[in-house]
Amino acid sequence: MKIGKDKRVRITIKLQVEKGDVLEESTAEYIHGAGNMLEGLELELEGLEVGAKKKGVIPAAKAFGGAKHKHEKTIPRSEFPKEAKLKEGTSFMAGSGNSEVLIEIVSIKKDSVEALLCHPLAKKNIAFEVEILAISDPAPPPLPSDVLSKG
Repeated sequence: MKIGKDKRVRITIKLQVEKGDVLEESTAEYIHGAGNMLEGLELELEGLEVGAKKKGVIPAAKAFGGAKHKHEKTIPRSEFPKEAKLKEGTSFMAGSGNSEVLIEIVSIKKDSVEALLCHPLAKKNIAFEVEILAISDPAPPPLPSDVLSKG
């Protein structure tokens, strides 16, 4: 059986910022194509079989830089320090720890700033190492109770 849409896939995985910190090293299980795995990784795993091993690099746009990791937000100008030199097209990190976010300035108005809030790794390529442990059809959903009681 090969990895394809709607298959349940179990893998060992190592993800790290290209030439940087390890983000995850674990065994994971997911439904292929359900949107729970990085888009670029799913593309790399498509068609592989149990026992296959693969390593490579996912470009930032197919990892955490894709559209689903960006959210438009209007931020009051008063939320920025008065001395901040805001410029359209620039980006900077804000927050700290687990609440860190990359802010990309889209446009600046008198009282507000239009921005994209992005994943902190949005501009980073992600290296991966994967081994395919199992591929199966997902279990069917449970039957509704009213169907079971008509037996």
